Amino acid sequence: MKLRLLGVILIATILSCKSADPVDEKKDYTIVLDGDIYVEVFDSTNTSENRYTDNNTTYREGNIITYDYYYQDKNGKKFKFQEVDGAGDLPFDEMAKAWFFVPLDSLNEKVVDKVIQKVKYGLEPMINSVPDYNQTVISFNYPLVSGKSTFSSATGIIENEKNVWAHPPRDRFFQILELNPFPFIQAPYEVGNKWNWSLGIGSYWGDERWKTWEGGIENQYEYEITDKKTIDTEIGELDCFEIKSTATSSIGKTYLTAYFNMDIGFVKLDYTNIDSSKTMLEIINFESQKINQ
Repeated sequence: MKLRLLGVILIATILSCKSADPVDEKKDYTIVLDGDIYVEVFDSTNTSENRYTDNNTTYREGNIITYDYYYQDKNGKKFKFQEVDGAGDLPFDEMAKAWFFVPLDSLNEKVVDKVIQKVKYGLEPMINSVPDYNQTVISFNYPLVSGKSTFSSATGIIENEKNVWAHPPRDRFFQILELNPFPFIQAPYEVGNKWNWSLGIGSYWGDERWKTWEGGIENQYEYEITDKKTIDTEIGELDCFEIKSTATSSIGKTYLTAYFNMDIGFVKLDYTNIDSSKTMLEIINFESQKINQ
């Protein structure tokens, strides 16, 4: 599977279908295994720009998840991050790294406070660059403590009867998550299920604040559904599958414990980063609304 970085939009496209999985004859798509991820292939009569989202049961069009987040260094101190003034005027590669940590007990109105994920209608802007784009489009927005909107990006989620696979936020500080396992759950949704995946990662994602390398590396991922439990969140108790995963490459190991709710999606993401620091994202609000008829 190849991930493409195009401008300010981080996008992923699934290529080279390999094997088919039978589905209900009434459906206008089949599910095929592409690498290690199941994707939908639609009948040629379905040209709807919303076809990869209309059949979702979890990541429905218009759904909005707001996450709180923090970074925890190896000494246990917690931080959020703030962009350098004028970062938006820098060349793309410089802009992506023009930020700094701010201690959680010293936040100011310019600190990036939350992460907002929204399920979009249709295939834009992804299809403008990738004509055969085949994922549900989502956006990430990063409001400040002041409430002011800042930068945003678009990427994708794959959802069907066989699995849910999601890009995490990967803008600015969140580039650190490229080295971690991506949120991923695969059927059968039961404790003990295991599966694998792999991904090539370029040196663009490196940063001296956690790890740098030359050329490309390849992450080998191992996933397992380890529990089904009820967890406490800011929006109440949620029944979740617990998925533990590991990513191993030539530069080290990273980890993710993810919590997946069938109605909302990934509601808690507990990462251990490449340098043994931590990144945590937890749901604090959920909205469900139709944004385009």
